[in-house]
Amino acid sequence: MSASADPATGTAAQSAELAVIERSGFIESRHIGSAVVVDPEGRVYAQAGAPEAPVATRSCLKPLQAVAVMESGVALAGEAAVLATASHRSEEGHVRIVEAMLADAGLDETALKCPAVAPADPDYRYLTRAAGQQTSRLFYNCSGKHAAFLAACAHNGWDTETYLAPDSPVQQAVAAAVERYCGAPSDHVGVDGCGAPVHAMPLTRLARGIGQIASGVSEPARLLTEAVVEHPWAIDGHGRPNAVAIERLHVLAKFGAEGVMVMGTRDGWAVAVKCLDGSNRITSMVALELLAHAGAVDAEAALPVISDLAPQITGGIDEYGAPAAVGQVRAGAGLYDAMHGGDQT
Repeated sequence: MSASADPATGTAAQSAELAVIERSGFIESRHIGSAVVVDPEGRVYAQAGAPEAPVATRSCLKPLQAVAVMESGVALAGEAAVLATASHRSEEGHVRIVEAMLADAGLDETALKCPAVAPADPDYRYLTRAAGQQTSRLFYNCSGKHAAFLAACAHNGWDTETYLAPDSPVQQAVAAAVERYCGAPSDHVGVDGCGAPVHAMPLTRLARGIGQIASGVSEPARLLTEAVVEHPWAIDGHGRPNAVAIERLHVLAKFGAEGVMVMGTRDGWAVAVKCLDGSNRITSMVALELLAHAGAVDAEAALPVISDLAPQITGGIDEYGAPAAVGQVRAGAGLYDAMHGGDQT
């Protein structure tokens, strides 16, 4: 299932410093990795590290997976379309939409093959535990994607028992969509945390695919992006980083596990980021810094969003008893070089 005899992501030596954590004037942490911005024609505008090294796309692949389902004939729309591309927090609204998606396909949660977990959202977790329910497959953050896969199977008469197999019709449709939108087949296919096939490819290719989806080059891509922008809460949760970026800047934003992040604009600019140590705490900031530098999003509008999504460096309390800010997260040397050509004067 691999195009490489020894598939692996980039190394530390290939990586660039994307961000640093400064506490009381002391640099205490450095996040290294790779990032790339592509223009609407897919040309590289700026890059850091090794964006041609493959990465496991994780949940950043979900927009492509959702579009593949829609291209198979499933009429996903509105919040259901967003749940197909979501990594949700299992708020009550998320779960109700997934239940409705399954019901529309003539199925229920027993058809899902993602793990059973407790809701990540504390309010809904309290309600479900009070009702005597500890875990459910519906509560898994990828349950909407799985419901969409099952909807494609039900619509086309494909076997629902084997919907996660790489050679199943729905996963072959995903592979075809990856090749079509990203410009080449995946470098490697493995198993994601939810059990679905996960595709590996260079960040540059991933960014091109997300730019295609965000710009609506096909009718399913247009419908998906419009749904995400109209219902940003559904993609991860109220007040969550992706939802905030989407709501305030109207970008298509999607994080993935192990430090992967993608964002795309409606006119086709896109960015893909991989933090090598798997941390997600700086990926939103890095992605927005790069898009703002490229002029793909309004810098004045992006600045407060970057500030709100950047990790807060605190120590002790202030005069009001709130955590006191004692530091900041800022662009690392590699990100600065990507944006300014190394001129730090």
